[in-house]
Amino acid sequence: MSSVMWPDHLLSLADWDALPEDNSRQYELAEGVLQVSPRPVHNHQWAISELLYQLRSQLPAELRVLPEFELVVFDNDPPTVRVPDLMVIPAVVGKTNPARVKGEAVLLAVEVISPGSRRIDRMTKLKEYAEAGIPDYWIVDLDAPVSITAFQLIDGDYELNAEVQDVLSVTTPAPLTVNVGDLVS
Repeated sequence: MSSVMWPDHLLSLADWDALPEDNSRQYELAEGVLQVSPRPVHNHQWAISELLYQLRSQLPAELRVLPEFELVVFDNDPPTVRVPDLMVIPAVVGKTNPARVKGEAVLLAVEVISPGSRRIDRMTKLKEYAEAGIPDYWIVDLDAPVSITAFQLIDGDYELNAEVQDVLSVTTPAPLTVNVGDLVS
């Protein structure tokens, strides 16, 4: 059995970059603390893939949707780096081929709730993404009845824009319509 060396201090962005690559788990950094969770299972991955497909087919050319891309929520020490299931950014941001993006570059962050992430997605990330200035935040809940809750940033706080179980229609970050039922296989 191999021994994993876990950090014994709060991590900086340089420490985060120096971590060995490991795709067997999902990693995020919360105020310098390394958070490790299992990789998403089939239904979660299906929902991400289907939502990616639906968004990509509707977004204008100047916007891009990315799966599981690093988002620097706070870059001060200690930093916070999240990996939303999906995010929408301006295409011009992607032209620089960044390893990660800062919150001010993200127009929409999407989290699909996993076992063990409900409180983080609905409370912690809701506050963090609002503080980072991300204009839109969606939470996809795959528990029956499957739903999408869409929030819009108003005066520094997220306000409920829509909570649907059938079809989500929004105007930001672009006019989008999502068939919620297609997110489950």
